[in-house]
Amino acid sequence: MFNYPLYIYRQDVKSKLMVTNSDFNFTIKETVTLELPFSEHIEELKQRLFHTFWIILILTFISLCEVKLLVKILELPVNNVKFFQLSPGEYFVSTVKISFYTGFLFGSPFAIGQIILFLLPGLTKKETKIILPLLLSSLGLFGFGLVFSYYALIPAALNFFLNYSDEVIEPLWSFDQYFEFILVLFYSTGLAFQIPIIQILLGLLNIISAKQMLAAWRYIILVSTIIGAILTPSTDPLTQLLLSIAILMLYFSGVGILFLIKN
Repeated sequence: MFNYPLYIYRQDVKSKLMVTNSDFNFTIKETVTLELPFSEHIEELKQRLFHTFWIILILTFISLCEVKLLVKILELPVNNVKFFQLSPGEYFVSTVKISFYTGFLFGSPFAIGQIILFLLPGLTKKETKIILPLLLSSLGLFGFGLVFSYYALIPAALNFFLNYSDEVIEPLWSFDQYFEFILVLFYSTGLAFQIPIIQILLGLLNIISAKQMLAAWRYIILVSTIIGAILTPSTDPLTQLLLSIAILMLYFSGVGILFLIKN
Protein backbone atom coordinates (compact mmCIF):
# COMPACT_ATOMS: atom_id res chain seq x y z
CA MET A 1 0.00 0.00 0.00
CA PHE A 2 1.21 3.53 -0.80
CA ASN A 3 1.58 5.68 2.29
CA TYR A 4 0.04 8.88 0.95
CA PRO A 5 -0.94 11.44 3.63
CA LEU A 6 -4.63 12.07 4.20
CA TYR A 7 -5.66 15.47 5.52
CA ILE A 8 -8.72 15.72 7.77
CA TYR A 9 -10.24 19.07 8.61
CA ARG A 10 -12.26 19.57 11.79
CA GLN A 11 -14.79 22.34 12.03
CA ASP A 12 -14.42 22.89 15.76
CA VAL A 13 -10.64 23.09 15.71
CA LYS A 14 -8.79 25.30 13.33
CA SER A 15 -6.07 22.84 12.73
CA LYS A 16 -5.03 20.41 10.11
CA LEU A 17 -4.37 16.81 11.07
CA MET A 18 -2.31 14.53 8.91
CA VAL A 19 -3.16 10.84 9.08
CA THR A 20 -1.40 8.18 7.08
CA ASN A 21 -2.81 4.86 5.88
CA SER A 22 -0.98 3.07 8.68
CA ASP A 23 -3.18 4.83 11.24
CA PHE A 24 -6.38 3.25 9.96
CA ASN A 25 -7.86 0.21 11.68
CA PHE A 26 -9.47 -2.23 9.24
CA THR A 27 -10.49 -4.81 11.88
CA ILE A 28 -14.14 -3.64 12.01
CA LYS A 29 -16.40 -6.24 10.41
CA GLU A 30 -19.81 -5.02 9.39
CA THR A 31 -22.43 -6.71 7.20
CA VAL A 32 -24.01 -4.37 4.69
CA THR A 33 -27.42 -5.35 3.31
CA LEU A 34 -28.28 -3.85 -0.05
CA GLU A 35 -32.00 -3.54 -0.73
CA LEU A 36 -33.38 -3.23 -4.22
CA PRO A 37 -35.82 -0.42 -4.94
CA PHE A 38 -39.51 -1.31 -5.04
CA SER A 39 -39.64 -0.66 -8.79
CA GLU A 40 -36.96 -3.31 -9.38
CA HIS A 41 -38.92 -5.84 -7.31
CA ILE A 42 -41.98 -5.14 -9.46
CA GLU A 43 -39.90 -5.50 -12.61
CA GLU A 44 -38.50 -8.85 -11.41
CA LEU A 45 -42.02 -10.04 -10.57
CA LYS A 46 -43.24 -9.04 -14.04
CA GLN A 47 -40.41 -10.98 -15.66
CA ARG A 48 -41.13 -14.11 -13.64
CA LEU A 49 -44.86 -13.88 -14.40
CA PHE A 50 -44.02 -13.37 -18.07
CA HIS A 51 -41.80 -16.47 -18.12
CA THR A 52 -44.49 -18.49 -16.33
CA PHE A 53 -47.12 -17.34 -18.83
CA TRP A 54 -45.00 -18.44 -21.78
CA ILE A 55 -44.20 -21.81 -20.22
CA ILE A 56 -47.92 -22.47 -19.65
CA LEU A 57 -48.70 -21.27 -23.19
CA ILE A 58 -46.07 -23.59 -24.71
CA LEU A 59 -47.30 -26.55 -22.64
CA THR A 60 -50.88 -25.75 -23.68
CA PHE A 61 -49.84 -25.77 -27.35
CA ILE A 62 -48.04 -29.11 -26.90
CA SER A 63 -51.12 -30.52 -25.17
CA LEU A 64 -53.31 -29.31 -28.02
CA CYS A 65 -51.08 -31.14 -30.50
CA GLU A 66 -51.45 -34.35 -28.45
CA VAL A 67 -55.05 -33.78 -27.38
CA LYS A 68 -56.32 -37.07 -28.84
CA LEU A 69 -54.02 -38.97 -26.49
CA LEU A 70 -55.27 -36.87 -23.56
CA VAL A 71 -58.89 -37.56 -24.51
CA LYS A 72 -58.20 -41.31 -24.58
CA ILE A 73 -56.59 -41.06 -21.12
CA LEU A 74 -59.65 -39.24 -19.78
CA GLU A 75 -61.93 -41.89 -21.24
CA LEU A 76 -60.05 -44.78 -19.61
CA PRO A 77 -61.91 -44.69 -16.24
CA VAL A 78 -65.19 -45.61 -17.95
CA ASN A 79 -66.01 -48.50 -20.27
CA ASN A 80 -68.97 -49.32 -22.51
CA VAL A 81 -69.94 -45.67 -22.90
CA LYS A 82 -70.32 -43.81 -26.18
CA PHE A 83 -69.55 -40.11 -26.18
CA PHE A 84 -71.18 -37.58 -28.49
CA GLN A 85 -71.23 -33.83 -29.04
CA LEU A 86 -74.41 -31.77 -28.85
CA SER A 87 -73.15 -29.02 -31.15
CA PRO A 88 -70.64 -28.86 -34.03
CA GLY A 89 -68.00 -27.04 -31.99
CA GLU A 90 -68.48 -28.81 -28.65
CA TYR A 91 -65.60 -31.24 -29.05
CA PHE A 92 -63.27 -28.49 -30.25
CA VAL A 93 -64.08 -26.27 -27.26
CA SER A 94 -63.63 -29.25 -24.93
CA THR A 95 -60.20 -30.08 -26.38
CA VAL A 96 -59.08 -26.45 -25.99
CA LYS A 97 -60.14 -26.52 -22.33
CA ILE A 98 -58.40 -29.87 -21.80
CA SER A 99 -55.20 -28.50 -23.36
CA PHE A 100 -55.29 -25.34 -21.24
CA TYR A 101 -55.88 -27.19 -17.96
CA THR A 102 -53.14 -29.68 -18.84
CA GLY A 103 -50.72 -26.86 -19.62
CA PHE A 104 -51.65 -25.09 -16.40
CA LEU A 105 -51.26 -28.30 -14.40
CA PHE A 106 -47.81 -29.20 -15.73
CA GLY A 107 -46.74 -25.55 -15.61
CA SER A 108 -47.58 -25.31 -11.91
CA PRO A 109 -44.18 -26.68 -10.73
CA PHE A 110 -42.43 -24.02 -12.79
CA ALA A 111 -44.75 -21.34 -11.37
CA ILE A 112 -44.04 -22.54 -7.82
CA GLY A 113 -40.32 -22.42 -8.58
CA GLN A 114 -40.59 -18.84 -9.80
CA ILE A 115 -42.45 -17.86 -6.63
CA ILE A 116 -39.73 -19.47 -4.51
CA LEU A 117 -36.96 -17.69 -6.41
CA PHE A 118 -38.76 -14.36 -6.02
CA LEU A 119 -39.35 -14.75 -2.28
CA LEU A 120 -36.07 -16.45 -1.37
CA PRO A 121 -33.83 -13.34 -1.10
CA GLY A 122 -36.20 -11.68 1.36
CA LEU A 123 -36.64 -14.66 3.67
CA THR A 124 -34.69 -15.44 6.80
CA LYS A 125 -33.13 -18.88 7.27
CA LYS A 126 -35.88 -19.86 9.68
CA GLU A 127 -38.62 -18.74 7.29
CA THR A 128 -36.90 -20.53 4.41
CA LYS A 129 -36.82 -23.81 6.35
CA ILE A 130 -40.59 -23.54 6.90
CA ILE A 131 -42.01 -21.96 3.74
CA LEU A 132 -40.07 -23.88 1.08
CA PRO A 133 -41.00 -27.37 2.36
CA LEU A 134 -44.62 -26.24 2.74
CA LEU A 135 -44.79 -25.01 -0.86
CA LEU A 136 -43.23 -28.19 -2.22
CA SER A 137 -45.43 -30.36 0.01
CA SER A 138 -48.51 -28.47 -1.14
CA LEU A 139 -47.61 -29.15 -4.76
CA GLY A 140 -46.95 -32.83 -4.03
CA LEU A 141 -50.21 -33.25 -2.12
CA PHE A 142 -52.13 -31.65 -4.97
CA GLY A 143 -50.57 -34.18 -7.34
CA PHE A 144 -51.49 -37.06 -5.00
CA GLY A 145 -55.03 -35.68 -4.93
CA LEU A 146 -55.22 -35.85 -8.73
CA VAL A 147 -53.91 -39.43 -8.75
CA PHE A 148 -56.36 -40.47 -6.02
CA SER A 149 -59.21 -38.85 -7.92
CA TYR A 150 -58.28 -40.52 -11.23
CA TYR A 151 -57.76 -44.04 -9.88
CA ALA A 152 -60.32 -44.13 -7.04
CA LEU A 153 -63.01 -41.44 -7.03
CA ILE A 154 -63.77 -41.11 -10.74
CA PRO A 155 -64.08 -44.88 -11.44
CA ALA A 156 -66.22 -45.33 -8.32
CA ALA A 157 -68.59 -42.53 -9.30
CA LEU A 158 -68.87 -43.57 -12.95
CA ASN A 159 -69.40 -47.25 -12.15
CA PHE A 160 -72.12 -46.32 -9.69
CA PHE A 161 -74.06 -44.40 -12.35
CA LEU A 162 -73.50 -47.12 -14.96
CA ASN A 163 -74.68 -49.89 -12.64
CA TYR A 164 -77.66 -47.85 -11.52
CA SER A 165 -78.91 -47.42 -15.10
CA ASP A 166 -77.85 -50.88 -16.29
CA GLU A 167 -80.38 -52.71 -18.48
CA VAL A 168 -82.64 -49.67 -18.43
CA ILE A 169 -81.07 -47.06 -20.70
CA GLU A 170 -78.08 -47.06 -23.01
CA PRO A 171 -75.28 -44.78 -21.74
CA LEU A 172 -74.68 -41.98 -24.23
CA TRP A 173 -72.81 -39.13 -22.58
CA SER A 174 -71.90 -35.66 -23.73
CA PHE A 175 -68.13 -35.43 -23.77
CA ASP A 176 -68.13 -31.81 -22.60
CA GLN A 177 -70.30 -32.61 -19.58
CA TYR A 178 -68.18 -35.67 -18.85
CA PHE A 179 -65.02 -33.56 -18.92
CA GLU A 180 -66.60 -30.95 -16.61
CA PHE A 181 -67.55 -33.75 -14.20
CA ILE A 182 -63.97 -35.06 -14.13
CA LEU A 183 -62.51 -31.57 -13.84
CA VAL A 184 -64.58 -30.77 -10.74
CA LEU A 185 -63.51 -34.03 -9.11
CA PHE A 186 -59.86 -33.42 -9.99
CA TYR A 187 -59.60 -29.96 -8.50
CA SER A 188 -61.90 -30.54 -5.52
CA THR A 189 -59.81 -33.57 -4.52
CA GLY A 190 -56.57 -31.66 -5.08
CA LEU A 191 -57.83 -28.85 -2.84
CA ALA A 192 -59.00 -31.31 -0.19
CA PHE A 193 -55.48 -32.74 -0.05
CA GLN A 194 -54.22 -29.32 1.12
CA ILE A 195 -55.73 -29.90 4.59
CA PRO A 196 -52.41 -30.91 6.26
CA ILE A 197 -50.74 -27.76 4.90
CA ILE A 198 -53.49 -25.58 6.39
CA GLN A 199 -53.19 -27.40 9.72
CA ILE A 200 -49.42 -26.93 9.87
CA LEU A 201 -49.73 -23.22 9.07
CA LEU A 202 -52.36 -22.74 11.78
CA GLY A 203 -50.18 -24.62 14.25
CA LEU A 204 -47.01 -22.69 13.42
CA LEU A 205 -48.90 -19.41 13.79
CA ASN A 206 -50.10 -20.63 17.23
CA ILE A 207 -53.73 -20.15 16.22
CA ILE A 208 -54.62 -23.70 17.22
CA SER A 209 -52.54 -26.49 18.73
CA ALA A 210 -52.26 -30.13 17.68
CA LYS A 211 -53.94 -31.22 20.93
CA GLN A 212 -56.93 -29.01 20.19
CA MET A 213 -57.15 -30.45 16.68
CA LEU A 214 -57.07 -33.98 18.06
CA ALA A 215 -59.69 -33.18 20.70
CA ALA A 216 -62.13 -32.06 17.99
CA TRP A 217 -62.13 -35.42 16.17
CA ARG A 218 -65.89 -35.94 16.58
CA TYR A 219 -66.67 -32.68 14.84
CA ILE A 220 -64.10 -33.45 12.15
CA ILE A 221 -65.92 -36.66 11.23
CA LEU A 222 -69.11 -34.65 10.70
CA VAL A 223 -67.31 -31.89 8.79
CA SER A 224 -65.48 -34.40 6.56
CA THR A 225 -68.81 -35.98 5.63
CA ILE A 226 -70.26 -32.59 4.73
CA ILE A 227 -67.16 -31.59 2.74
CA GLY A 228 -67.21 -34.92 0.91
CA ALA A 229 -70.84 -34.31 -0.07
CA ILE A 230 -70.13 -30.74 -1.22
CA LEU A 231 -66.94 -31.36 -3.18
CA THR A 232 -68.14 -34.39 -5.11
CA PRO A 233 -70.32 -33.48 -8.11
CA SER A 234 -72.00 -36.89 -8.04
CA THR A 235 -74.70 -37.92 -5.60
CA ASP A 236 -73.54 -41.50 -5.11
CA PRO A 237 -72.64 -42.40 -1.51
CA LEU A 238 -69.53 -44.40 -2.44
CA THR A 239 -67.68 -41.41 -3.91
CA GLN A 240 -68.64 -39.23 -0.96
CA LEU A 241 -67.50 -41.94 1.47
CA LEU A 242 -64.12 -42.35 -0.26
CA LEU A 243 -63.47 -38.62 -0.20
CA SER A 244 -64.59 -38.34 3.43
CA ILE A 245 -62.21 -41.14 4.46
CA ALA A 246 -59.39 -39.45 2.54
CA ILE A 247 -60.11 -36.14 4.31
CA LEU A 248 -60.05 -37.85 7.71
CA MET A 249 -56.73 -39.56 6.95
CA LEU A 250 -55.25 -36.27 5.77
CA TYR A 251 -56.51 -34.47 8.86
CA PHE A 252 -55.00 -36.93 11.33
CA SER A 253 -51.78 -37.00 9.27
CA GLY A 254 -51.61 -33.22 9.62
CA VAL A 255 -52.09 -33.52 13.39
CA GLY A 256 -49.26 -36.07 13.60
CA ILE A 257 -46.89 -33.95 11.51
CA LEU A 258 -47.67 -30.88 13.63
CA PHE A 259 -46.90 -32.89 16.79
CA LEU A 260 -43.51 -33.86 15.35
CA ILE A 261 -42.70 -30.28 14.33
CA LYS A 262 -43.65 -28.78 17.69
CA ASN A 263 -41.87 -31.46 19.71
